[in-house]
Amino acid sequence: MAWIILIVSGMLEAGWALSLKASDGFSRLWPSVGFVVLLAASMGGLSWALKTLPVGVAYGVWVGIGAALTAVLAIVFFGESVSVLKIVSLVLIVAGVVGLNLSGGGH
Repeated sequence: MAWIILIVSGMLEAGWALSLKASDGFSRLWPSVGFVVLLAASMGGLSWALKTLPVGVAYGVWVGIGAALTAVLAIVFFGESVSVLKIVSLVLIVAGVVGLNLSGGGH
């Protein structure tokens, strides 16, 4: 169950990052509220997962999921540029997350 919570929390990290961008420096109310709610939920989930998972693996997975998903969603929703280097880098992040998961941490 900790892994599921951790994965969802990593996805929520992408949500708060995108909400932060959409808040325009906290000048827009609802994206700012979304940022606070998603940040609290993401951190809460990470905190809960850390009760049973090792911090190095859990934090790496959480950040990796959040970073990769944020980059993909920023391309889709904010029109950020796409390049071969960016795609390769995202694949490497995902490979790192999978590697951390397979490393036996928390199993």
